[in-house]
Amino acid sequence: MSQEEPTVSQVELEEFEPQMDELEALRAERDELRDKFMRVLADAENSRKRAERDRKEAEMYGGTRLARDLLPVYDNLNRAIQAIPEESRAASAALIEGVELTLRELTNVMTKHGITMISPAVGDQFDPQLHQAMFEAPLPGTKAGQIIQVATEGFLLHDRLLRPAQVGVSSNTAG
Repeated sequence: MSQEEPTVSQVELEEFEPQMDELEALRAERDELRDKFMRVLADAENSRKRAERDRKEAEMYGGTRLARDLLPVYDNLNRAIQAIPEESRAASAALIEGVELTLRELTNVMTKHGITMISPAVGDQFDPQLHQAMFEAPLPGTKAGQIIQVATEGFLLHDRLLRPAQVGVSSNTAG
């Protein structure tokens, strides 16, 4: 007797077709759910990164309004020191020292919190990213765009401009 290989009859295959269709449907559903899961996972990761970036930005720049409100205090302390006539300085030494210490402490606190001063000098080139031109004037011996007067210092909070330095700029066409 020869051994015959068992053959699957057409009838037996037809019995498995509904199960095969169900299996394909389950695989398609699995793939769809896996895709949705991966998208949700990516969205969650993006949200986490965005929240972290927002937190860092709030930490660095959250005090912007307070910092801007402190700038006039700095300006007024500076003006108070500059307004004292030379002949009164000896008689007002204690008062001057107190104002200078207050100004120094304010400057230290501002520096501690990432506020840096923009101090252009006469003769520097005007930079519209850091300076605000308060006036233009033709001043002999200068070139157009050179700073000829500094009215107030400017300030940066980390890398953001809090207030531009207010300057006068030469309008000479020939230096």
